[in-house]
Amino acid sequence: MKEQDIGYRAPQVCSLVGITYRQLDYWARTGLIKPSVQAAQGSGTQRRYSFTDIVQLKVVKRLLDAGMSLKKIRSAMSILREQLASNNPLNDVTLLSDGATIFAAHSADEVVDVFQKGQGVFGIAVGPVQEELEGEIHKLFPDEVASVGNITEAKAN
Repeated sequence: MKEQDIGYRAPQVCSLVGITYRQLDYWARTGLIKPSVQAAQGSGTQRRYSFTDIVQLKVVKRLLDAGMSLKKIRSAMSILREQLASNNPLNDVTLLSDGATIFAAHSADEVVDVFQKGQGVFGIAVGPVQEELEGEIHKLFPDEVASVGNITEAKAN
């Protein structure tokens, strides 16, 4: 297989990501997500994107759809590249957004506000806390618990 046969061409990428060619071209020219397989080199050559590039483009598209501005997304991508010292900043990160900022989760225990350059934030998943509490109630009071679930009631004596 020839080197130019590797990677995805712009029309394929646009179809997979759900963006226009104009958006893809603009993002490549401005450095938001550059094609890692082959950059355009003058008239007649085509950019070629890797699968990882397409994943990153899809994440950018979803952030846009969630209401983030392209300016904030561009800033977040730049910060993530610096923090991770990688050309593929999204590979090992889960991005979360509340529409105003972007958070990066590097693991289940670490969530970082990207715009605060590493300021830690935390979240509490209520489901696991509830399950843990239900288990503790069963262990501590096995004879006194009538039901566990949405409402836990102690048996009347």
